[in-house]
Amino acid sequence: MKLGARIFKTGLAVTLAMYAAIWLGSDSATFAAIAAAFAIQPSIYRTFQTILDQVQANLIGAILAVLFVLTFGHDPFVVGVVVILAIALISKLKLEPSTIPLAIVTIIIIMESPAANFVEFASDRFLLIMLGVLTAFIVNLFFIPPRYETKFYQLMLRETDSVIQWIMLLLRQDADPRSLKKDLKHIDHQVQKIDNLYNLYKEERNYFQKNRYSKARKLVLFRQMIITIKKSIFLLKNIERRFEHINQLPDSIQIQFELHLDLLTNFHNRILLRYVGKVTSSPSEETLHDLEKGKEALTQAFIKSYDSKGLSEETWMYTFPAVSQIIEYQEELVHLNHLVNSFFKYHQEENTLTIEKE
Repeated sequence: MKLGARIFKTGLAVTLAMYAAIWLGSDSATFAAIAAAFAIQPSIYRTFQTILDQVQANLIGAILAVLFVLTFGHDPFVVGVVVILAIALISKLKLEPSTIPLAIVTIIIIMESPAANFVEFASDRFLLIMLGVLTAFIVNLFFIPPRYETKFYQLMLRETDSVIQWIMLLLRQDADPRSLKKDLKHIDHQVQKIDNLYNLYKEERNYFQKNRYSKARKLVLFRQMIITIKKSIFLLKNIERRFEHINQLPDSIQIQFELHLDLLTNFHNRILLRYVGKVTSSPSEETLHDLEKGKEALTQAFIKSYDSKGLSEETWMYTFPAVSQIIEYQEELVHLNHLVNSFFKYHQEENTLTIEKE
């Protein structure tokens, strides 16, 4: 079982919220702890973004709860009506949807308060909720800052390696179909995580002009990394779908497939390793020339095979999209390589990036 930073932050926020409530003399520290657990955010930017919305949403819930209890009592039916109204109001005001669960908790806690001295009890519990929100805000801000660049890169490298392995196993006819289908679902899920990490990294704000330019270039670079891995996955799925027809191609073309994809996948891996300084030099002109020659050789061999006697037109047409995807994959890789070169050219002070192990 893996414990991430957010798990530790949630536990820390709950602990600090309870200690703060006890220190202030409250005998209901649990309410502050519940609020702190709900209010933890995945990034510093979202912490700032949601703190005001959390205050407003909880205030809406508290006011509605007090008004309805004083007017109609605190029957379960009344509680349900207040929850519906609160959600409708929060949505109408376009507050963060993540604030809704805590607002509902606020309503339930307040409406379950004793009838005697209700307003005083409701106020105390509302303040405890806000204490929990404030504690979570402080923990988000100062403890265990997120490392989304590190997580993004590590996941990107891991899934790229997985895709590359499956491509080469397929071409060498060593892939287990069931394992491949299962792994493809896992890879798709991991790519969604990569997209999410990219968005979280994009949201983080830089307050120094120098870092802002560097980050802008990184965002362009990361976006291209995502486009490239998605293209490689699409290529893998194409090869898997057309595997039987590819096996019917002449041996010379199958060899060209394997040789050129071996060049491309090595090139892909080298680009990613260069980003963190594990490869120090950019690809030589000879490497880029070999890629172009490989693309031309594969394309020409495939076109000439159209008139081959041992190859049906149906097989040729059905395998054509796979060749097209290989060419597009190469174009994305060349563009990614250009962006990496550009990044190191304009940011010499960051030409050795440290990606910490998690």
